[in-house]
Amino acid sequence: MNPTSYELTPVGRVESPLTDPADAPKQGFEGAPEAWIVFEPAVMEAAADIRPGDELVVLTWLDRARRDVQRVHPRDDVSNPKQGVFKTRSADRPNPIGLHPVEVVAVEGNRIRVRNLEALDGTPIIDVKPVLPATRT
Repeated sequence: MNPTSYELTPVGRVESPLTDPADAPKQGFEGAPEAWIVFEPAVMEAAADIRPGDELVVLTWLDRARRDVQRVHPRDDVSNPKQGVFKTRSADRPNPIGLHPVEVVAVEGNRIRVRNLEALDGTPIIDVKPVLPATRT
C-alpha cells in the first residue's frame, strides 16, 4: 500500500445513551435510541439548512474499532462464514468509517436530534450528507 496519509478533522460528535458496543444494535433501524449530532461551532454555517424530517447520511470515525482486522464473521455470528470486511458492515476495518442513514427529529442550536444512529456516545463525526432521492429528474 502507498504510505500516503490523509488528515480528517471531526465536524462534531455523537451524544447517545449507547456507551457499550455490546449493547449497540448492528444497524440503526434495529432499535437505536434517538441521539444527538453535536456540531463544532466552526462548521455551524454548513449545517444551517438542516431541518426536521430531513434524511441524512452521517459519516463517523469509529474510534473504538480495530484497524488490523480484515476478515470477520458477519454480524459477529460465528455460524456465518468469515468474509473480508469490505463485504460487511463491521466497524473493525483498516479505515473505520461508519455510515449511518438517519432522520432529523429536531434542531436546537448546534445540536441535531436524529433517529436510527447506532454510534456510541462520543464518536467523532467526520461528515454529514443529504440522502438523495432514488430517482432524479
